[in-house]
Amino acid sequence: MTDLVILFLWSFAASTVLPLSSEIPLIVAVRRADGWLLPVTVATAGNYLGACTTYWLARVAIERAVRHPSRRTAHATALISRYGPPALLLSWVPLIGDALVALAGAARMPFAPFSIWTLVGKAARYAVLGWAVD
Repeated sequence: MTDLVILFLWSFAASTVLPLSSEIPLIVAVRRADGWLLPVTVATAGNYLGACTTYWLARVAIERAVRHPSRRTAHATALISRYGPPALLLSWVPLIGDALVALAGAARMPFAPFSIWTLVGKAARYAVLGWAVD
């Protein structure tokens, strides 16, 4: 149980702006567990909720930045608007994924499409890794 709590917290933190990777904790949890499904579910939940935190923080920050708009803010909004919610399938990619999530929040992407595409991308990544390790 302790492994799963650590996995959840680590996966959550890894999906914020902290420079962490959640693959090693997932591998350890899968190897110690009786299968890969529960660790993958826990890691996905933590990583998804971390992405939601980044999304909402960016959304709040942009609302405050609108009072003093910059070219960077306008550019970030245009990028996520151009590629849309499917770009969030790549939300698991280190560095790029965190930026995509923040851009989605800054662009005020509706939460439902953000949530679906982000969850699918993160779950697929962990499922492949968990299955490969098991």
